[in-house]
Amino acid sequence: MQLIHDYWRAYLYTDGYHMTGLAVTLWLLVLSVGIGACLSLPLAVARVSKNRFLSVPVWAYTYVFRGTPLYVQLLFMYSGVYSLNIVRETDVLNMFFRQGFNCTVLAFVLNSCAYVTEIIAGAIRATPNGEVEAGRAYGMSRGTLYVRVILPGALRRALPALSNEVIFMLHATSVAFAATVPDLLKVARDANADSFLSFESFGLAGLLYLLVTFALIALFRQAERRWLSHLQPQKVNS
Repeated sequence: MQLIHDYWRAYLYTDGYHMTGLAVTLWLLVLSVGIGACLSLPLAVARVSKNRFLSVPVWAYTYVFRGTPLYVQLLFMYSGVYSLNIVRETDVLNMFFRQGFNCTVLAFVLNSCAYVTEIIAGAIRATPNGEVEAGRAYGMSRGTLYVRVILPGALRRALPALSNEVIFMLHATSVAFAATVPDLLKVARDANADSFLSFESFGLAGLLYLLVTFALIALFRQAERRWLSHLQPQKVNS
């Protein structure tokens, strides 16, 4: 109880001067998933393209970021890139990469975008041929076909996998402490160092992660009931 009394503000939103704890964790989640999802849409279209000049670079990007640990990617962005002379000598790059929060968001966005790109690309490949042929029969161009038929259907089918990716990113934000970002785990580590109450310090952080996870699961289940209701088994009246 003493730990909660002393640190509850830091765990939830602020230490009095800066945003910390759960607020930073949720902000990292929103930025990484939101920006990553926006970037993944054109990349997913390029990924399924028959033009190898479009599909191969996207495949290489997703292969690298899905094949290496997020923690390594974060350290590379935070320490590795900033060690380059060209980065330090360029004002804009120096200003960006010297901030741990910027490096963290960049690493999270690129990682999330790689996974979401492959998820949406797989959903695009699963589009029934009948839907595509129906769109063509209406005289839709390729661009219109993607906007009105293929992508809306693919996003609906990808919803369960996307929910898993969002929850994965929530848990992955716990590595942000490596870039000195005051996220939930960083606050728990600081509280443990000050109080030596390891069970309470990390237990409270784990409980907050769990509550947010349950909230996300509930939101995605509601979304699936709304947009995937046509895929649910229908009751037959006898």
